[in-house]
Amino acid sequence: MGIIPNMYNSSSDRGGAYHPLPPVRYPSSVTSAYIRSLFSCCADFEARQIVFGLNGNILLTVCWLDGLVSGTGVSESVIRPLTDSLRSLNAPGEEAARDIILGGGVYSYAVSERDKSDDVVGDLTHGCCVLIFDTLQCALSFEVRSDKTRAVSEPTLEKSLKGGKDSFTETLRTNTALVRRRLCTPSLKTVESTVGRRSDTKVAVLYLDGVAPAERVEELARRLDGLDIDALLSLGILEEAVCDCPRSPFPQLIHTERPDRFAMYLAEGRMGLLVDGIPVGLITPVSFAEFMRVIGDHNTHYIISAGLNALRYLALLIALLLPAFYVAVAMYHQEMIPTQLLYSIIEAKQGVPFSTALEVIGMLMALSFLQEAGLRLPNPIGDTVSIIGALIVGQAAVDASLVSPIAIIVVAMSGIACYTLPSQDLAGAVRLCRLLLLLGAVFAGLFGMAAVSCLILLHVAGIDSFDVSYTDGQGSVIPKPMLSRKYRPAELKTTDRRRQK
Repeated sequence: MGIIPNMYNSSSDRGGAYHPLPPVRYPSSVTSAYIRSLFSCCADFEARQIVFGLNGNILLTVCWLDGLVSGTGVSESVIRPLTDSLRSLNAPGEEAARDIILGGGVYSYAVSERDKSDDVVGDLTHGCCVLIFDTLQCALSFEVRSDKTRAVSEPTLEKSLKGGKDSFTETLRTNTALVRRRLCTPSLKTVESTVGRRSDTKVAVLYLDGVAPAERVEELARRLDGLDIDALLSLGILEEAVCDCPRSPFPQLIHTERPDRFAMYLAEGRMGLLVDGIPVGLITPVSFAEFMRVIGDHNTHYIISAGLNALRYLALLIALLLPAFYVAVAMYHQEMIPTQLLYSIIEAKQGVPFSTALEVIGMLMALSFLQEAGLRLPNPIGDTVSIIGALIVGQAAVDASLVSPIAIIVVAMSGIACYTLPSQDLAGAVRLCRLLLLLGAVFAGLFGMAAVSCLILLHVAGIDSFDVSYTDGQGSVIPKPMLSRKYRPAELKTTDRRRQK
């Protein structure tokens, strides 16, 4: 499978005509003078002219970007063997010198021959050392990347109890190695593409050959190559280009920082995306049920996993429906409330100047403010703000008769239930749908709530992810014993469906 060249990008489903800008192009010839001029005013650019074999006949130029390469690697693996007179074999010219270097005259473990200046620029900006032959107008690129990167550490967002303790980093090659340690097979294919006319960001597509459908992999590659932007520095634009329904608030890509979870999805027949500089892996295609699963379900007894999974779905219903249901019943359907509970609600509402709808909407807004403050502020200050908002402000509002205690209880239960969702992207969509349901309950009670629920269900049922329906995969709601899962999910339509004997 190859990456399809970036020629045209049809954006009729995105709205408006698309007029692609031409990518940055450089002259085809490779010379040291042009490379120097291209990197002028770059303080980190280094260029050194050396004499091959110290015989005084052949002058070569070594270029690199300081900080992206290892200084020791350039000195010991490139410059030192180039200046060794015993290795030059009295080469008569640059062509003979190039053949000697390609035959093992340099210690670097990887070397590539380049005859286009844009390839040379790409190698320099991705941490390679380049040796330029001015007469031949070509260059040799050596892998001497710096090892001064963030080390592999424990995952911070997805806690691991019984699984692996490593997580993805900002280095693409490190991330692919972490995945390959889990899937030690040549069937694990890694196809790289470059996205961004200015950033030249490398994006890797990972899949299991013979398991993931080839046409699905080709479609993902086509969408990546159709992405024409200046710089790929975040996942937002990549998600819009890959997803089938980019305007939907529901997530259509699984984000994970754990290589073991990433490898597990690849083994099921899904495809993965790794972006250089971003310590998160993306998985597609997915269904709604996958966002309700956690990696810990595979490390515990299936009966316990089934109970915890049912608990998460109950929390989803509470987070989504409880505020709207309380408002609808309190405003339009008081006859549904038990008498004793109705007396308690009426007593709690004594002295409160606002309606039930304004109470709940105001408390939901206050909860959103506290969530944003806790996320944006440093950890010690964020925890303090959450405690102050939950204890002091909430209690003061009740004492001042601005809100009733029952409204605070309803909003707090909905907020806590939303925190139990495994995916924060799904939690964001649930918060939006919760507001829509609440507005429907305010205007038409349970009938408005039911109408909005039907619209949400119709929208969810219309989402597809690479020909996989968003509502498929419900077999994972009640987990089965691992040894009884002999087949991969049917909705993925994998080439090889069987995974156990």
